[in-house]
Amino acid sequence: MEQAGHLVVAGFPLALDRRYHVGTHMWVLLSEPGQARIGMDPLGIETSGTLAELSFVPVGTELIAGRPFGQLEAAKFVGPLVSPVSGIVLAVNDAAAIDAALTVRDPYGAGWLIEVSLSDAAGELPALLADPDEITTWFAAKIADYRRMGVIAQ
Repeated sequence: MEQAGHLVVAGFPLALDRRYHVGTHMWVLLSEPGQARIGMDPLGIETSGTLAELSFVPVGTELIAGRPFGQLEAAKFVGPLVSPVSGIVLAVNDAAAIDAALTVRDPYGAGWLIEVSLSDAAGELPALLADPDEITTWFAAKIADYRRMGVIAQ
């Protein structure tokens, strides 16, 4: 089922025009050559609980894939926002830092988290899911797992 340019999988919207890091539920949307916008998918947001606060490293910070680029405070989780790629932070979403619920309301649009200049696109992007069928299969399986474990409602 499609809704507003997104596929809806078991009640969760899924954008297929970007890449996904399966361990962190972070998405990467390539923009200009060598640049990307990063956000969190709705399933990652849902499993964190009600978002209370988001904070990000400053613009100009050098990111390393697998290391934090910020902090998330929510009802079920307090911890780092982990970068799926390496690069330099070009912009942070101040609107999401001020109103964390923006990320819930529009995770693939206005609720983005940071923008980066990629330093190892050729080495890191192939590790992210990019094929729409693989993304959909992974996302559906995670929803089923989380429901089976009681992490999200049926």
